[in-house]
Amino acid sequence: MRTILFLCILFLAFGCNKNNKPAETKDNKSKQNKEISSNESTAKIIFYEFGSTTCIPCKQMKPVMEAIQKKYADQIEVVFIDENKEPEKSKSFDIRLIPTQVFVDRQGNELHRHEGYYPEEEIDKFLQSVGLKIVN
Repeated sequence: MRTILFLCILFLAFGCNKNNKPAETKDNKSKQNKEISSNESTAKIIFYEFGSTTCIPCKQMKPVMEAIQKKYADQIEVVFIDENKEPEKSKSFDIRLIPTQVFVDRQGNELHRHEGYYPEEEIDKFLQSVGLKIVN
């Protein structure tokens, strides 16, 4: 029983491993991030959530993403990318495991990245550190 509990905790803490591929250059990532970003968005930050509908930590991120979108309204655009349906987007962001959260500015420059489940309170701290204000 302890072994199963230990494995569950490890899985929740580290997410679902994808692969071990070398990182791309920052300039290359920035160009690719611009291509994926919504051209119509007026948001200051785009929050990409890379996951899948079958990954437990990814499922746990859904209410967090909804809360962040509601709290920061038009200051942020929350985009879920299903790794199983859009693997090319995951590759362009050099996603190693899911869930992974990537925050980019309007120009597509990566500001912050986190792998695994990301608590709402920690996301709030980051977003407020880059100037976003809770509106709802």
